[in-house]
Amino acid sequence: MSAHPSVAIEDEARLAAADHEHAALRKTMRNQRIQDFLFHKITLLFAASVLLALLGIIVSLAIGAAPAFKEFGAAFITTVEWDPVEDRYGALIAIWGTVATSLIALLIAFPISFGIALFLTEICPAWLRRPMGTAVELLAGVPSIIYGMWGLFVFAPLFADYVQPLLQNTLGQLPVIGQLFQGPMMGMGILTAGLILAVMIIPFISSVMRDVFEIVPAVLKESAYGLGCTKWEVVRKVVLPYTRNGVVGGVMLGLGRALGETMAVTFVIGNAHELSASLFMPGNSISSTLANEFAEATPGLHVSSLFALGLILFAITFVVLAAAKLMLVGMSRKEGVK
Repeated sequence: MSAHPSVAIEDEARLAAADHEHAALRKTMRNQRIQDFLFHKITLLFAASVLLALLGIIVSLAIGAAPAFKEFGAAFITTVEWDPVEDRYGALIAIWGTVATSLIALLIAFPISFGIALFLTEICPAWLRRPMGTAVELLAGVPSIIYGMWGLFVFAPLFADYVQPLLQNTLGQLPVIGQLFQGPMMGMGILTAGLILAVMIIPFISSVMRDVFEIVPAVLKESAYGLGCTKWEVVRKVVLPYTRNGVVGGVMLGLGRALGETMAVTFVIGNAHELSASLFMPGNSISSTLANEFAEATPGLHVSSLFALGLILFAITFVVLAAAKLMLVGMSRKEGVK
């Protein structure tokens, strides 16, 4: 009979301990739910802040550009004239300069960047891979104004004395594209700006390509080599399909840098509101026009036209990125069909 009270006491103690454990567990779970809720809301705030900033930029550009589009309408995009004295403005020269220099830069930078990334990941000796990769990445950190100064004082004179005469005497004699390489050989112009941009974006594209090439599983490449594939066949049939999204992302990163570059282009493009078929002739880009004129623009249509140029540059960038995304989606669908 004397054991029953002790058993009851032990049961009560176990129940109390169990209740304490359950209470601690409930408290822990409640704290975890609060932490998850806070983490979700904070990360949502971070993501929303980017969208809000983007929306704010679009709205501010649209509000600033409204008077220009109201005055000139859609003809603002196709008009060549840019005359602050007469208060007549058109964006065609700046759009042509932006698109032409960026395409030239991409056409030159893409194959060179691909070769650099391919060499560093597939061919380069192990002892040379790290210093060469570091050197390429350091080029991406050079300020754009340094590229512009180098282009103006070093590259442009050499380009005028040696490269432009060569291009004029060779490609300039061809029937269709010859007019692109005719004109005064001053060293500055659309082609020079495109070449400087190519030098600037090569480190970005090649670094991204190298990183995505390195993530390809070694077993895939070794299997291809075991079947007798050459290095080029491994790259074309294994590496590129596996890293397609990353390669396109690197190219788009470089193109975005080229489209928005300001100081380097301002130094070497010539800053002339002239439209010519020759790539040797000076021109203007949207970024260089904004850099040259925004500080001294008179309130009214002049400032509004500069805002309109900024809005057009934003639209060009958006269209390029959207086209790249649609291209990737289309390629993925074709693979699914196969």
